[in-house]
Amino acid sequence: NDALATMIAPYKDAPPLSQRAPATRLLEIAESAAPGMQADFIAFPGTRFSSEHHYAVFLKGNTHLTAHLATPVLIDARTLQVTAVVERPWYMDALGMSQPLHFGDYGGMPMKILWAVLDVLTIIVLGSGVYLWWVRRRAARSVSTVQAQVAQ
Repeated sequence: NDALATMIAPYKDAPPLSQRAPATRLLEIAESAAPGMQADFIAFPGTRFSSEHHYAVFLKGNTHLTAHLATPVLIDARTLQVTAVVERPWYMDALGMSQPLHFGDYGGMPMKILWAVLDVLTIIVLGSGVYLWWVRRRAARSVSTVQAQVAQ
């Protein structure tokens, strides 16, 4: 939202729009501003994902790797001129690209089986560690009880 606030700062004191340009060419304008991407959704002026003076067209990549990366294009609602194409921070790219990996879209069923096996191994290691800690603690407690009885 800080990036959006910076981009719409020149419109801060602008009077409210009395008339908007028709939205018929928005997709064409946005896709020409960000080649290689396709429209995902449009936010109209005054909505949560735009400003009072802009259409926001959110584009996504057209490859499997970039399909989860949203790129907003701000278009002036009066003139239909591109105001800004918002660059995503690197961490948003990392999150967007890791989402399909998290849900198993990349490797299909073999990847899901591998992750299930690794989960089971992790649970076994955790369980055996807790068991060994518990046995050691009981053994130490019984040794201290025997030593206390011998000392009497």
